[in-house]
Amino acid sequence: MRQISPAAWAFAAILLATPAFGANAAPAPCAPGLSRAIPARSSSAPSGRAVMDRVMDIRGPDRDAVVEAQLLAGNIPAFLRRLVPVTLTGHTPAGAAVKVTICVTPDYLSVGSNADFVRTPLGLPAAAKIALRLGFLLPTPKMVDAIYHAARVRLAPRPMPAGPEMTSTGYLLRHNETVNAQLGPRAARSDELVAGDQKDLVLTNRLIAHPGKVAIYGWHRLNGAPIQPLTTVHQAIYADYSHGIRLVSATAYVNGRPERLAKVMQDPDLAGLVSREGPIDNPVGLLKKESR
Repeated sequence: MRQISPAAWAFAAILLATPAFGANAAPAPCAPGLSRAIPARSSSAPSGRAVMDRVMDIRGPDRDAVVEAQLLAGNIPAFLRRLVPVTLTGHTPAGAAVKVTICVTPDYLSVGSNADFVRTPLGLPAAAKIALRLGFLLPTPKMVDAIYHAARVRLAPRPMPAGPEMTSTGYLLRHNETVNAQLGPRAARSDELVAGDQKDLVLTNRLIAHPGKVAIYGWHRLNGAPIQPLTTVHQAIYADYSHGIRLVSATAYVNGRPERLAKVMQDPDLAGLVSREGPIDNPVGLLKKESR
């Protein structure tokens, strides 16, 4: 009997949470079921700061492995489980008007509880594995721009001095504290989309031409211009304090009807709404290739 992978179970759960494709009734975007593949957080799960204490003296893949295990076990704050809709509008090559709504986490992936969470930069292998296992994809640069412009809360970026310590746990903790201070009581608000606090790991066709690399884009200034143009300069396992993981549901809505986001990204008629590169061939397979 063929064994079904955890990623396949996650995608199946997402599809079961939405009406059948082509159903007459248009569902409300970003229903709670879209994040149902995220395990419930255990009452004994450590706080975000406690997890960081465990990895204070390690970094790179070793730190990713510890954080990844916590995230896959469901040690994720409740506010990140309520996805926020972001709508991109445009036309097909034939001129038909189209609206594609993606459903995204309100802030970047974090470990811990609502009361004590830490945003967790990760290398691409860990980020891809987590996204697929939990029923998500990573955004494209065009999606990142749309998320920023749709955000109710836009923070001014606070870059820290460059250097070897950029990848340290201490640095990412300091940045997390800076962002929380900027947000104040708005931290952990599930009804507000937050942007401007980190760069994004993104899906792009450049990853096909540059295997073993990670694609990074974003960290928008208040004028809407990103600090980081799309780049694949770093190795896939690299992560520093400024890198965030924004999860995008594997289900999108095309003119109100649920559809697989991967299919939208591959469709020559629809891909232009979510990607400036045109179709991205097999985005799920691309992430699987990058994951451990």
